[in-house]
Amino acid sequence: MVIIKNIIHVTFLYFRNLFSKRTKELKSVVHSAPGWKLFGKVPPRENLQKTSKIIQQEYEARTGRACKPPPQSSRRKNFEFEPLSTTALILEDRPSNLPAKSVEEALRHRQEYDEMVAEAKKREIKEAHKRKKIMKERFKQEENIANAMVIWINEILPNWEVMRSTRRVRELWWQGLPPSVRGKVWSLAVGNELNITPELYEIFLSRAKERCKSLSETSSENDTEGVSIADREASLELIKLDISRTFPSLYIFQKGGPYHDVLHSILGAYTCYRPDVGYVQGMSFIAAVLILNLEEADAFIAFANLLNKPCQLAFFRVDHSMMLKYFATFEVFFEENLSKLFLHFKSYSLTPDIYLIDWIFTLYSKSLPLDLACRVWDVFCRDGEEFLFRTGLGILRLYEDILLQMDFIHIAQFLTKLPEDITSEKLFSCIAAIQMQNSTKKWPQVFASVMKDIKEGDKNNSPTLKS
Repeated sequence: MVIIKNIIHVTFLYFRNLFSKRTKELKSVVHSAPGWKLFGKVPPRENLQKTSKIIQQEYEARTGRACKPPPQSSRRKNFEFEPLSTTALILEDRPSNLPAKSVEEALRHRQEYDEMVAEAKKREIKEAHKRKKIMKERFKQEENIANAMVIWINEILPNWEVMRSTRRVRELWWQGLPPSVRGKVWSLAVGNELNITPELYEIFLSRAKERCKSLSETSSENDTEGVSIADREASLELIKLDISRTFPSLYIFQKGGPYHDVLHSILGAYTCYRPDVGYVQGMSFIAAVLILNLEEADAFIAFANLLNKPCQLAFFRVDHSMMLKYFATFEVFFEENLSKLFLHFKSYSLTPDIYLIDWIFTLYSKSLPLDLACRVWDVFCRDGEEFLFRTGLGILRLYEDILLQMDFIHIAQFLTKLPEDITSEKLFSCIAAIQMQNSTKKWPQVFASVMKDIKEGDKNNSPTLKS
């Protein structure tokens, strides 16, 4: 029995030692392996990224071949900048398992790289000079505006009636009015022949508000009865719709914008002040430009007087006979200044009304960038309706080469939506090149002769004379 007990004891000790050793090995494996244990995360084993050198060593060990180290190149390694992928392909040698570059190829790649760097530096220097030039022109422009503002405030405006027609003032005017005096000069230049006062504006504004209130109450009845197009254009409902389309990129005239109510008030008051004209699409752009430069009552006064000018009144009343006279006069100067383009337009039977109506209705405020349109307004206030048609000829001159290559549809589309990158310098240089003189006659004389010719033509064609 004793011998059996001893054997069992020895066997127990042997297996205990064996299992304890096995458990330790298992524990060490468990702790070294990445993953999860029952209660808590085991920190993963550090996984080193293999570099190209390690990969190469493993390849050599696996294949039993040792790759020769690449020859040390005398090429400069410390670049002034981090090369991009394309430059790296040019500068770096091929992998060791590919044929090495020949001397000629390496030199060619180096030359290509140097040319790329030189071209990039040249481009960067050119862009830097361009930025510097733009900044210099901007500073010069700001300085000129500041100097002009002093002259307008201290010298011209206090002596307006005496100085407005002098050569010096006209030259300053052509260069563009300083924004700080623009509204004041526009008001003085347009005048107030209608003798409208701020109090009168308030009266018509209150009428417009009452009309708007009654319109909202009876809108359902009007819808069922049906109204004519002319009545809709004169209605305040159309004004609401048109305001949302006025300078939409500025987000200041739309509902909730700071000038929405002001624009609505001026247009509504005008429809009550001039029910014979009413509201016509395009008026909102003119009123909006005035609001940006004048106080509300002054903007209304300038707006009403501006639309009372013969040209604007003819267009906004849609007086077809007068509009045709303006178009005929425009074509006289069109043929005189741009004969080749004039014949091109004639070959497609493209008449001025296709593109001029939108320009005249909005005084270019919709067709041109706002700052450029304001500069057109500056000289329009100086020269009157003649400058509106001169501006149209300037636009045609600016894009003459492009328009000569287009057909009817593309010309109409192009002139309806002019390029947005048009600059004041280019446009005004083209406008300055337009001569508003036919033989010895200027715009007023040509317009008068056109009026006379049309009247005589109407008399000759009248039924009473024929009988």
